[in-house]
Amino acid sequence: MKLLESAGRARGLSKGFWSFALLFPAYSIVKERYPECGRPRPQRSGNESGVKIRFGHTSRGSGNNPSWPRLWRKACLFFPLLLTACEHVEPRYADLPGAPPGQVTNVVANGPVLSPVVLDRPMDPAWLKPPAQLFTLGPGDKLEIELLGDPGSRVITIVAPDGKVYFNLLPGIDVWGLTLVEAKQRLESELSKFVRQPPQVSLVLRGVESKRFWVLGRVQAPGAYPLATPMTLLEALSVAGGTLSLSSFRDQSAAGMSEELADLRRSFVLRQGRLLPLDFQRLLNEGDLSQNIYLEPEDFIYLPAATAREIYVLGAVAQPRLVPYIESLTVAGAIASAYGTINGAYMHHVAVLRGSMQQPQIAIVDYKRVIRGEAPDMALQPHDIVYVPFSPYRVLQRYAELILNTFVSAAAINAGESLVQNKQVGGAGVFIPVGSGISVLPPVSPPPIR
Repeated sequence: MKLLESAGRARGLSKGFWSFALLFPAYSIVKERYPECGRPRPQRSGNESGVKIRFGHTSRGSGNNPSWPRLWRKACLFFPLLLTACEHVEPRYADLPGAPPGQVTNVVANGPVLSPVVLDRPMDPAWLKPPAQLFTLGPGDKLEIELLGDPGSRVITIVAPDGKVYFNLLPGIDVWGLTLVEAKQRLESELSKFVRQPPQVSLVLRGVESKRFWVLGRVQAPGAYPLATPMTLLEALSVAGGTLSLSSFRDQSAAGMSEELADLRRSFVLRQGRLLPLDFQRLLNEGDLSQNIYLEPEDFIYLPAATAREIYVLGAVAQPRLVPYIESLTVAGAIASAYGTINGAYMHHVAVLRGSMQQPQIAIVDYKRVIRGEAPDMALQPHDIVYVPFSPYRVLQRYAELILNTFVSAAAINAGESLVQNKQVGGAGVFIPVGSGISVLPPVSPPPIR
């Protein structure tokens, strides 16, 4: 409160100074234009007209010597209006929708404050039910086709990238998006054009490549797996060998491997670019089956490392990346490790996201004032997410959801790139937000803090 009162007094003094600075030139101009203004004039000798003439005043009809008090009153009214019209108050980022009542979300005198954010991501009950639609064929699926009664016609073929299969005399039949029954009927219909008797076709699915799901991070066997039948999240984790346990972690460390335990608080499922509201701790540690959803094709399951000491720097920076955490690392140091901000970055609303995926906390740092030395910097912790926006945000809830969606999309790209290149999945590498167009560069160390 003392700081606010001091700021108010300083602001009042500043306004008084500028008022005097503008009124004094006005006084000089009027004095120069009308040098006789305000001076007493001698009374006439012999008042023939009977009109009383006072010192310092003129009659209404005479315009040669205007009244000085009247001019001064007009100037005093005019210039304060100019001052109030030119004043501009910047919008403040405080007490926004989505923030708890009484929580200050902007940068205050004592530094940024972490505020809990309640995310509007309800669980869809349909996710807990197996999908009603049957399996449909797509490019890459392996099929065994045979004409009944002709064992020599048995072949194993693959659905081509254009969605067609080639069998016997057929030029190419489009089966993309068809079920096995529908594809069998179409093959028989096309073969009937070349044979006299109605053909009977045996169609068997031997391999699935068109529908997959991804399990990456701290599991025994990370990779992409086919999704031929309805599968739950627990079944998917079991297919990947389960999460790394403490015993397996010790055994692998003794063997010279650097695998780490899974961080269930920050594990997530990404579906069509959207972060699903799942709690892995409740599912795996508490046995809460309300979190055991059914998977869909191209779902991405990621379990990060629990003991990794890294900071995630995303958004409007030159190189969004993972920054190794060191003691006393601050927001300014983390952004500097990402080669600083880029043109268009809105540095007044830099966000620091901390905590789990389900119950995150957010703090807003005025990075512009920090680098000018006008505001205190914020100390970071491992797993913090530092996000530099391109524009100001008003609702903390939407801001936090944007940061989380950017983070999970970048983590998916980074983990997938590591898997394709046969690297250690989840290690310190490159984080690339979707649509950023940023090339892959090796990680860099943060600058020393002096």
